[in-house]
Amino acid sequence: MRILIVEDDPVLSDGLIRSLRGADYAVDFATDGGAADHVLSANSFDLVILDLGLPRLDGYEVLRRLRRRGSRTPVLILTALDTLDDRVKGLDLGADDYLTKPFDLPELEARVRALIRRGQSGGGSLLTHGALRLDTAGRRALLDGEPLELSAREIGVLEVLMLRSGRVVNKDQLAEELYGWDEEVSANAIEVYVHRLRRKLEPAGVTIRTIRGLGYLLEKPASARD
Repeated sequence: MRILIVEDDPVLSDGLIRSLRGADYAVDFATDGGAADHVLSANSFDLVILDLGLPRLDGYEVLRRLRRRGSRTPVLILTALDTLDDRVKGLDLGADDYLTKPFDLPELEARVRALIRRGQSGGGSLLTHGALRLDTAGRRALLDGEPLELSAREIGVLEVLMLRSGRVVNKDQLAEELYGWDEEVSANAIEVYVHRLRRKLEPAGVTIRTIRGLGYLLEKPASARD
């Protein structure tokens, strides 16, 4: 899950990044509205946390441009502007939720989970692939009805492969979903996560193929190929 934080307060931004990465999200950030608008026009995210009082472009304009491009990415406004008119304006422009500063991190994280859950798979958070079930909001997996022990990164890799079942996913695509821009990415690490997943899933007939020179492919269940 990729989240973009748009916040010009470095102390608050750093705290949000550490908190959300600790909750196993891939987090990127922008410190002004112009940069945020550029990033959002070229990249996809599962959620945007957007301050309103930004340099260059304010948050309202960033949100207005995002919606004009037809994006349905969930947006959580995070701001010190707490009048009724401020909230109404933000929501009318297409924000999905509104949280005023100061706030408690557990509440922010709960709202993040709710917005991501709402935005996925038409409102659902359960992915199914043969005997495999993945709750993307709760970050839990079941195999043949039994809990499957996976690390946070393994869950992230599995989610990407399940969302693209039957299609090849390269290492760059996996890294983009798992890491923020300023995090070190190792191709070897991706290979390790895939190897561990393959070892845990193949006994139940769930196959991850390596397509040499291209990437990885989660084979469709036998029933879907018939």
